[in-house]
Amino acid sequence: MGLKKIFPLIVVLITLSLIGIIYIQINWILTMIENKKEELHQHILVEVAKVAQGLADGRNSMAGSRILRLKPGPIWRPDPLTTELQRVPPITQSYSVEEVADRLRKDFDKTGLKNVAFDFSLISNSASSDQNFHSQDELQSPDFIREYNDSNRNWQFFYPLQAPENTEANSILADEGLWVVIHDFNGLVQGQTRFMIISAIFFTLVIVAAFSVTLIALLRQKKLSEIKNDFINNMTHEFKTPLATISLAVDALRNEKVIQDREKSGYFTGIIKEENRRMNKQVETILQASLLDRQDQQLNLRSLHVHQIIQEAMENFQLQLEGKGGSAELQLNAKSDLIEADEVHFMNLITNLIDNAVKYSKDNLLIKITTYSTAKSLVIRIEDNGIGMSKETQRRIFEKFYRAHTGNLHNVKGFGLGLSYVKTIVEAQRGKIKVDSTIGKGTTFTLEFPLKS
Repeated sequence: MGLKKIFPLIVVLITLSLIGIIYIQINWILTMIENKKEELHQHILVEVAKVAQGLADGRNSMAGSRILRLKPGPIWRPDPLTTELQRVPPITQSYSVEEVADRLRKDFDKTGLKNVAFDFSLISNSASSDQNFHSQDELQSPDFIREYNDSNRNWQFFYPLQAPENTEANSILADEGLWVVIHDFNGLVQGQTRFMIISAIFFTLVIVAAFSVTLIALLRQKKLSEIKNDFINNMTHEFKTPLATISLAVDALRNEKVIQDREKSGYFTGIIKEENRRMNKQVETILQASLLDRQDQQLNLRSLHVHQIIQEAMENFQLQLEGKGGSAELQLNAKSDLIEADEVHFMNLITNLIDNAVKYSKDNLLIKITTYSTAKSLVIRIEDNGIGMSKETQRRIFEKFYRAHTGNLHNVKGFGLGLSYVKTIVEAQRGKIKVDSTIGKGTTFTLEFPLKS
């Protein structure tokens, strides 16, 4: 099965995998938060119970020391003083706010809840039953009422206190208890699960990135496969034509009449030589592209006068321009045209751009080359009034092996290496190149090179 057929299947499978992984991760995070919330709830409840029981035990021991052990008799009746002495004092009268706060803080610190913010209320009798927290029989931290009412953000924990055993106070003190409000309970849960959540998100993003890179690599591979096929087809066509011409010329040279006619023999020999030169040029183009791809090409940089190179290049195209009824206009206005470049490659890149303008031309071709200099740079503009390029072509014109669609223009040949070579050479010589084109109006290439100081 070819890459073209299997690629959609790979995309679907990777997409489904990503969706599944993200869904599982989200569910796992939500479940982990709920479990942590329940675990923390139970943990705090246990610690509140410990403190509450400690407060009750402390109060009970103080109360037990005040109970009078009188020997009961058949006619004994407790007098008011005895009854008062046996009464267990309310929990709110046994401790101060600071003592209760200190006990809670120490217990929380010991059990891994060091950063927990809380408020509390120690209540007795009616204060706990109606939960108004306005009875005089209560002991509470300054912000308890406000934090208690913020039920969306805070959580409340209640633990009842117990009176001493075997006393008449049990029924009276049954409603005593300790209310504790934990500030921003959800934030506390998130703080304790933050590392796991961040780790899960991070590794999920890593998986997404890995899948994305895989998709990009597959797309590139698909594109390279298409380019390879186009290149092979192009190369076959480019070599087949001169080989066929050479074969015909050789057959003609075998003809007795041609052999005896020096002029005809010279003509067909010239054809063979010209076609051979064309094939050599194509092979050289492919080899140069390969060297540039491996970055093995060594540039012989030296001082060059750009105006001289441009004039020589245009002279080489005079015959082609005349054959197409075209013309060239040079406006070499740069005050300084001295740059540091490789003469052969610089000539090639200018030639390639002019050749491109000639190839993709229409009637009444006009090639206009303009130069000007700034404080640090030399700018070269090569304009034509040819067929122009679409926005898509402009984005891809410097890609290796890319060839623009030329519509009804079928005489354009090549491997799609010319402009890729031009861009590589321009950048190798510390220059910049950009293209601006409009379909039907023409194309402008702008090159910029640093001046030699």
